[in-house]
Amino acid sequence: MPSTWEQIVVDAEDPARLARWWAEALGYVIVHEEPDEVEIRRTPDTLPGLLFTPVPDAKTVKNRLHIDLRPDDQEAEVERLVDMGARPVDIGQHDVSWVVLADPEGNEFCVLAGRGGGQ
Repeated sequence: MPSTWEQIVVDAEDPARLARWWAEALGYVIVHEEPDEVEIRRTPDTLPGLLFTPVPDAKTVKNRLHIDLRPDDQEAEVERLVDMGARPVDIGQHDVSWVVLADPEGNEFCVLAGRGGGQ
């Protein structure tokens, strides 16, 4: 029997702050919180979750794994995320249909074109 995908672990300088940022960005809820870890999920019973854990150092290189978001309206979602504290980043993507942003701790993620194929 195959394994169940439980969560992705995200290293963070401030796990509580970053977990709350991602919970707001994704419309998730906090399902577990301790001083050294915070887990968010779409609903308390829905897997997978994102588990934020502390690390003593800042992020210094491009992510090896990242999240892709597909909103209904790419332009509006990019604006909302930037207003929340994300920032545009250039990782060498050139002319593509997605937008690369970084969360408040510098973790890159992509906002894909809207579901209908447009902006």
